[in-house]
Amino acid sequence: MHPVFLPRGHHQATVPVTFVDAASWRGVREQLDSRERAFADAAGFEPKPGRHLLVPASDGSLAGVLFALEAADDPHRDLFRPGALTGIVPAGAYRFANAAHDQKLAALAVALGAYRFTRYRKQEEKDLRLELPGNVDGDDLTRIAEGVCLARDLINTPANDMGPPELEDAARTLAGRHGAAVRSIVGDDLIKENFPLIHAVGRAAARAPRLIDITWGDPGHPKVTLVGKGVCFDTGGLDIKPESGMLNMKKDMGGAATMLALAHMLMGRGIKLRLRVLIPAVENAISGAAFRPRDIYRSRKGLTVEIGNTDAEGRLILADALSLADEERPELIADMATLTGAARVALGADIPPFYTDDDALASALTGCGASENDPVWRMPLWRPYDTLLDSKVADMNNVASGGFAGSITAALFLRRFVSAAKAWLHFDIFAWNQASKPGRPEGAECQAARALYALLVARYG
Repeated sequence: MHPVFLPRGHHQATVPVTFVDAASWRGVREQLDSRERAFADAAGFEPKPGRHLLVPASDGSLAGVLFALEAADDPHRDLFRPGALTGIVPAGAYRFANAAHDQKLAALAVALGAYRFTRYRKQEEKDLRLELPGNVDGDDLTRIAEGVCLARDLINTPANDMGPPELEDAARTLAGRHGAAVRSIVGDDLIKENFPLIHAVGRAAARAPRLIDITWGDPGHPKVTLVGKGVCFDTGGLDIKPESGMLNMKKDMGGAATMLALAHMLMGRGIKLRLRVLIPAVENAISGAAFRPRDIYRSRKGLTVEIGNTDAEGRLILADALSLADEERPELIADMATLTGAARVALGADIPPFYTDDDALASALTGCGASENDPVWRMPLWRPYDTLLDSKVADMNNVASGGFAGSITAALFLRRFVSAAKAWLHFDIFAWNQASKPGRPEGAECQAARALYALLVARYG
């Protein structure tokens, strides 16, 4: 759910939302008529971030909304604070009365703040409409909001209703919407077509593992391949997680959901790319068929991998998918995965680390993350740590020796499966809001997709 965006110059009456801060409040207050000024004074309105005032008209209708933001130069400014308006204003049509905030981000925040996950429990929906400022592309903003809400819905859905087959169904529905082709390699066919790591991780589950392969666009356009980790539930395998670690593992397919969201944005825009989306979809379950610690498997690339821990399964399924992606020598491979707890220890829940060897790409992506309020942070592919992945009996282990640099060593593991692509990006996302914030309700979150979308649009139009 998100508000209906109204184009500028439409004929529907709208209620003005005026943004204020400590510096601008005096001037805004003077522009109010005497009745409105008296009402604001009597209500004790103060321009502290997040404060609001619904200002009535003389006939009792809503004349306007005052909403306070941080100062423009506040380094801690929440660029999505206008998203809180969805819980404040009544149903109706609104417009931004002043440009005291980034207009695109304000409108997007309102759209994303209106999101509710209603599959299992009905919630009252509020009819909100927002007149877009003239400099905001409403079609693009709608695509972005739809993509984010798609990812949130997929991640929020529990594993009993979002296993590998259902994730494939979601991918097929999206592909059908945009005229993309889909192929799925399921169960033992993974062995026949040389995806042994995906098969090994998913073979213990009642629902068969699979590799979902979406292709779209003119084959003559630059090739970009997106790879999303689709572990629909992660028990940890035989190295089983504790109860607390398993509770939220429905979100372990957040990388896949995020890449589907990004694909929707790109295909909906008609970007000039030959886009490919690869989703290895599995459950890391426990049965007599489960893969075991100290097992050794030969990957699609030919490298042998010793299993040091069955709870490091995401990098295994990504390895086979990345190898397939790399065989086409695309301009860019980007993978997205809820991969390590170490990333959360390093950067917390809000800032996903990313890894690349391409300095110019890293700089451009960081800038896009800042401008889109979709923060990312570059971490080093520190090559001396490669030796931590050494195995005495195979080409590598799937986990590092010792307890340090878990996110970096996971990225280094994946790096070994990409050699021909011109550039590679790896994101270690959390895909979850631990508490509600403006524009970001508690629960599933689509991280880094908007930053990567802005980067690809800037490069390929």
